Amino acid sequence: MTVNLSEGRAATGRRVPESAPPADPPADPPAAARPGGLARARRLVLEVARFGVVGGSGVAVNFLVFNLLLHGLKWWPTPATVLASCVAMATNYVGFRFFAYRDRASRTRRQIVLFFVFSGLGVAMETVLFYAGYHGLGMDGPYGSNIAKAVSIVLASAFRFLVYRTWVFQHDGRRP
Repeated sequence: MTVNLSEGRAATGRRVPESAPPADPPADPPAAARPGGLARARRLVLEVARFGVVGGSGVAVNFLVFNLLLHGLKWWPTPATVLASCVAMATNYVGFRFFAYRDRASRTRRQIVLFFVFSGLGVAMETVLFYAGYHGLGMDGPYGSNIAKAVSIVLASAFRFLVYRTWVFQHDGRRP
């Protein structure tokens, strides 16, 4: 003979009268746990937002160093944009690794190499675009140089977003 002692008892251990309504059904799982396109879209929006926060701080560093070198210290424009981009790249690695992509696979030598290879390609892309605007379109004044820098950063950042999320900060197969 088997006796079920929990039968007719609420979660508190008290006996529930027969006329009591049934307990509430369990709540729906959080959106991130639900399968489907909505959860994936939400994760992508959050990823783009985190990328934007880190990228925004990198852009600020990039512009600050660039303007200091070009307009403050009177460097030539191409070395100024390259050095500013490299400084921003170094600060961005920390932000991407520990904020934007903290849920991705842990830091490995491969990840670091890929980050700096693709970032180097981004710096090259940014430099070529800046050069085209600065010298090719005559955007060589203080405002023009910053507009050329901004356009080059935006276009190179689109490339960086795609390669970072695809090859550098990949999802760890053991995590959901």
